[in-house]
Amino acid sequence: MAADKDRYNAIVDRAIEAHGGKVNALIQVLLDIQKEIEWLPQEVLKKVSERLQIPLSRVRHVATFYKAFQGSPKGRHEIRVCTGTACHALGASRILEAVEAVTGLQPGETDLSSKFTVRAVNCPGCCGIGPVVEIDGKIYGKVTASDLVELLREYERE
Repeated sequence: MAADKDRYNAIVDRAIEAHGGKVNALIQVLLDIQKEIEWLPQEVLKKVSERLQIPLSRVRHVATFYKAFQGSPKGRHEIRVCTGTACHALGASRILEAVEAVTGLQPGETDLSSKFTVRAVNCPGCCGIGPVVEIDGKIYGKVTASDLVELLREYERE
């Protein structure tokens, strides 16, 4: 854990220095940190608060307000289900139900083994092939609930 703490501190220091230690760069600082760590642990938020000399409550507010920030580690496989208008009309809710049936997860959750993270997302721009599911960056279109069950079983084996 001490190695993680030292690594986190170095990442925080680099991000803050890259933006001249400016308080108004808080969002960019957090984005830079998350790019390296992939999420924002509470100890990192505390370090940012201390280094920028702003209240921890403000840092936490920013980190939880914007959907771009992750407050928990991601699973090895990220499942992103489009819930935009076109996909919603084409059955995105059934796709989310199938994801929950297989993984036991609702959007925004990661399983205890850190295998899967599920996210409901706005339109990725593939409306013509909806409903759309993205797994680890690979887009699957015209997905049915049964297709998804088979797909996820493949990823479960990894």
